[in-house]
Amino acid sequence: MTRSPVSSSVWLLLAWLVAAPTTPTAFAEARTSSLTAEDRLTLRRYAVDTWKSMEKLAYPSGLPSDRIHRDGDGWREPVAETTPTNIASYIWSVMAAERLEIISHEEAQGRLTRTIQTLDAMNRPHGFFVNDIDPRNGKRLATSPVDSAPRRPLISTVDNAWMAMALMMVSNTRPELAPNAERLLEAMDFGFLFSFYDQQDPIHQPGLLRVGYWVDENSFYGHYGMLNTEARIASYIAIARGQLPPEHYYRMYRTLPTEVAPQTQTPTGEPRDYHGLRVFEGAYDYMNMRVVPSWGGSMFEALMVTLFIPEAAWAPKSWGVNHPLYVRGQIDHGLKEMKYGYWGFSPAFRPTGGYEVYGVKGLGTNPDGYLSFDVAWGLPPHMTTLTSNTIHGVVTPHASFLALAFAPREAMDNLKAMKERFPVYGPLGFQDSVDVSTGMVSGYVLALDQGMIMAAIANELADGYMQKAFTAGPVEKIIRPLIAPEEFTAGAPGRYPAAHHFEPQLTRLTRGTPDAKR
Repeated sequence: MTRSPVSSSVWLLLAWLVAAPTTPTAFAEARTSSLTAEDRLTLRRYAVDTWKSMEKLAYPSGLPSDRIHRDGDGWREPVAETTPTNIASYIWSVMAAERLEIISHEEAQGRLTRTIQTLDAMNRPHGFFVNDIDPRNGKRLATSPVDSAPRRPLISTVDNAWMAMALMMVSNTRPELAPNAERLLEAMDFGFLFSFYDQQDPIHQPGLLRVGYWVDENSFYGHYGMLNTEARIASYIAIARGQLPPEHYYRMYRTLPTEVAPQTQTPTGEPRDYHGLRVFEGAYDYMNMRVVPSWGGSMFEALMVTLFIPEAAWAPKSWGVNHPLYVRGQIDHGLKEMKYGYWGFSPAFRPTGGYEVYGVKGLGTNPDGYLSFDVAWGLPPHMTTLTSNTIHGVVTPHASFLALAFAPREAMDNLKAMKERFPVYGPLGFQDSVDVSTGMVSGYVLALDQGMIMAAIANELADGYMQKAFTAGPVEKIIRPLIAPEEFTAGAPGRYPAAHHFEPQLTRLTRGTPDAKR
């Protein structure tokens, strides 16, 4: 591969940009490097192998299993359970595989048709999908297929949001399936999961989405209060479809109120006004940066939404600053703070078994913290010499793919280093996590995490295809001008030496039509 003819002064400038210390502002304004032709070939190879895992996960019903587990040199049968998010992940992965010419249009159409037909035949309380589903037939799981534990029928707001998002992508891109997808979407009114009360509660203020709904008890539970989590996809969808008022976006917390909520540090910032609401633009200090935190400090929380909405471009003074800094925080945690030699921390199946929420505590609000490591426990016989004091940093490959749009060179190099050092890559793509202290790999492949990888690659190789497929129509028309004016106080540290106190507005919200479902 030859270089383009560029003057020596330009090459010196480029070399300086690569070698110079990265300030938060510089990192926020531009990606540190572009991908090479070799990088793009590598990404396509990753996509081909990752798609094989989605093929293996899929049942004839058109629904995917949640996961499969390596058994020696082969793989066990997929576990007979799934969720709405997994199904959504499969839908957009089919679309990505077609766009990347891994499968034909006819195969993609057949797969999506089977999925939509199965969804259409499923029982949907209040128009939504319950969380525990048998992928073989679409029926609700009453007991776990793993340990026979009872499963209660739960409507999860965020899981249904990912399903709605995938159906909107189908509706926007598949004219033959659009009527079927829209029929399913019409029944999913997120206003049902919206809190319209006016209690004087500074945490659960009016205008927040509920976490979920127990079908067997006809009862709601919890509220999503933090903006920088994956749950904001539900907010975007509901606002774009006219089910929630636009001001809902500005009722979520950038950082929690200091007077009522324990958190990892006291945020600093200043109040600003948007849509008639006073918003505290708080941020945390971390590794010489100011960052608007997520709940637990994981890559998944902060960046999964960016696979489908170009937030950084639409809101350059808020997400355009914060997303690159959040990625830099993850990189610096792995390479500088913990000195693992690798980075990327996000929920995954741990190498020793069981699901765990990994993250960077300094990037999260949760005072208990998501950690980037496991304490050695439950190790197999050949590793019993390890002590409980060993720090086992657990890196999740899908986190690097989530970072691809904001730190492409670093992401590609991190994936290459893991692939060369550990047995984390195989015929089905990347396995879910690796303990970088011992080299132990989880041995699991998860539908959701593989789906995030497929979406990230499709965006990189096909000019933001996943984002365009979702945002076509009302999403861009309504959401882009809504989020564009906001300015976070993220960026350079030290600008706000003291926290500003403010009382959130607690005005009563009303809808244009009576809330008959309450």
